[in-house]
Amino acid sequence: MTGRETAIIFGVGPGLGRALVQRFVNENMQVAAVARDDAKLNSLIKSEGSHGVRLYAADVSNSEDVLRVFDSVDHDLGVPDVVVFNAGAFQKANVVDIDPADFERCWRIGCLGGLLVGQAAARRMVKRGRGTIIFTGATAALRGSAGFANLAVPKFGLRALAQSMARELGPQGLHIGFVILDGQIESDRYRHLINVRGEDSLLAPDAIAELYLQLHRQPRSAWSQEIDVRPWSEKF
Repeated sequence: MTGRETAIIFGVGPGLGRALVQRFVNENMQVAAVARDDAKLNSLIKSEGSHGVRLYAADVSNSEDVLRVFDSVDHDLGVPDVVVFNAGAFQKANVVDIDPADFERCWRIGCLGGLLVGQAAARRMVKRGRGTIIFTGATAALRGSAGFANLAVPKFGLRALAQSMARELGPQGLHIGFVILDGQIESDRYRHLINVRGEDSLLAPDAIAELYLQLHRQPRSAWSQEIDVRPWSEKF
């Protein structure tokens, strides 16, 4: 092993996931990037020039997939120092129209996946008395909105999981963080809103990634468990 820190990012896509990989690489960490679609993941990471990043394909709602990733990272890079759960799924629908299969899929990926990843990470970290686990939340973790039950229910559950883990595992040396992203993350889909709202009116992925790194670097005498972050223009 190299002595460098190891990070695992679950749910790597073209937005925040990619920014997290790049930021941790720039911090001279060994990084494992995990996504369901390994072909898209490989193309995404190569386009960023993140040399040395290890790629793993997994369905976070499948316990065997999650354990396989952790076992592979143990072998390839070592026990992780920081694990980020950034996976999620959403299908907008009115409550009376929700397909139960869609509801279950969103919950399995967004909440059960958090348990499987958090549990596997904690079991390794507890043995050496240190480590950071960060969950990506959303405004939906605080309040459910019309048409957003498929998002709010998993995020509410994920927030409760993070709180329980923090209370249970904090005294054992593990830092558990839950980051509420209140606003739209900058992407091609939302970039037009800058013309309406003004500069820096969307959450910049690189800025969020910097916050995650800061959470990991916090001294244990002043740990944050839950942080909400939003652009200056977002009403709350």
